[in-house]
Parts: sequence; C-alpha cells; structure tokens
Amino acid sequence: MCREGIASLAAVETREVAAAGWSALLQFNPRRIVSTGAKVDAASIGARPCFLCQQNLPAEQKGILYGNDIMILCNPAPIFHQHFTIPLVEHRPQEIDPYIETMLGMARDLAPAFTLFYNGPKCGASAPDHFHFQAAPANAISVERDAGVVKRRKLLRQDGHVSLWTLDLYGRTVCVLESRDDGELASSLRTFLRAWGDVLRTTEEPMMNLLASAHDDVFQIILFLRRKHRPDAYFREGEERLLISPAAVDIGGVVVTPVEKDFRSVTGETIEGIFREVCEEPSILRKIVERM
Repeated sequence: MCREGIASLAAVETREVAAAGWSALLQFNPRRIVSTGAKVDAASIGARPCFLCQQNLPAEQKGILYGNDIMILCNPAPIFHQHFTIPLVEHRPQEIDPYIETMLGMARDLAPAFTLFYNGPKCGASAPDHFHFQAAPANAISVERDAGVVKRRKLLRQDGHVSLWTLDLYGRTVCVLESRDDGELASSLRTFLRAWGDVLRTTEEPMMNLLASAHDDVFQIILFLRRKHRPDAYFREGEERLLISPAAVDIGGVVVTPVEKDFRSVTGETIEGIFREVCEEPSILRKIVERM
C-alpha cells in the first residue's frame, strides 16, 4: 500500500496561484478523491466499519507503535512522499483537548523532520469518530514558512513564556502560539479554546485545523479558526461543482484538487474566496484574545 501510494505521486501535478499578499500551491492528486469526497455525516459514519481501528486495517498495512496507545501508519493516499496517519489504538472520537500534551510530545519526538497536524471532526477529518493526527515533512505546508516571516507576524498577547501571534494579510484567520515551555503552551492552548467556546457560546470543540512542530527548542502551534466544513461550491451540480474540501494541508497552503477540471480552472481569487467562506472572521480572534 505504501509503495503504491508513493508511486502515485509521480503523476501528481502542481501549480502556484497568487492571491492578495500570499500564494497557494494547487496539487492535482486523483488518489485523494476518497478523502475529499468522504461522507462524514452521522448516518454515513454509523453505516461503515471504522477504517482506523486495528481489526479493520488492510492485512498488508503495517505500522509502528508509538508509546502504548498510538500507531504510526503510512497514509495510503499521500499528499507528500512522507505522509503518515497516526491514530489512537483505542476507538475514541476526534477531540484535541485530551491529547494536547501527547501532540506536543510527539511534535518534539518527530522534530526536526516532521510536522504534526490535526483536523477537527467537522474540518476535514475523514474519520471523525476515531482520534488521529497526521504528519508531513517539516515546512512542506507553506504556512509553516510564512509563520516565520517577521514582517507578517503581529503579536496579540504574551502570557508568561507563551507568545500568541496572528499573520497579517493572510487571507484566512490564523493564530500562532509559541513557547519553549510545552507545559505552558498546553495550558495556553486550553485557555484559548475555552475562550473561543465562550465567544461562540458552545461547549463543543470549536472548528479548527491545527499544526504542531518543534524547532530550535521552540514549540509552535499554528491554528486556523474555522466556521464551515466545506464551501458552497462543493455541493453544486455538474460543471459548477468544485471538489475542494479544505483541511489542515489545504488551508495551510497546499490545496488538493482530485478532479482535473478543478485543477486547471481554479484561480487565486477562487481559493481566496473559499478560505474566506470557511474561516472565521478576524473579529472572532480579537474577541477570543480579549477573553483569555
């Protein structure tokens, strides 16, 4: 499976599109049609066996046990030449709060080669019923590089050893949390998520895509604030349909298009419109920071 998946990347095409102040890389990757087209409503999930549970994995799929409760698997439909799916051994729902320390510990252990990412249950996770991370080569997702551009960074808050930034002129609402202290960073992320829930007046996990990495003794979390799973164009019929379902990789700057028509026709303006549609307003981020 791993060999076939990696071999499929030889046929992948890419092209860059520019928007106002940023750019995105489009990737024509037909093998991703299963993930992009996944039905994630409760009825569809309940009607299928969980494909991340050990007993349902293909016989030929092998993995590496991390600790006692996490498996590292090769993604059978990779976006990158090194692309891993990292599920819990136990079947638990996709929810970040119980696993923040696990995420930061794994980010440290995978550094400097890889970045972890997390898709919320309504933000691109094709298995929202089974907790999992994914991992990609460090800096393969453009937001990781953009987050280091000094002139783009705007400091919103400093709490102890934790800095909270946003990125100016980036076309989507994003915050970057950084610290040398993983314990303080975990605490700050929980404070941020609680404040976000208060702003939205919900006890459910806010919609998010998240990247976590460690470099030069600094832990970094990049968090995209979402308000919508898929753009309206995803549900249109015929030629007007645009099969783009933004998850962490896409919203981070590598937009996967499994349909060739979309790959050829999409413009930077199209992507900018999709990001604006599925991301929260910047005013929500300001309100969250005020409540922290």
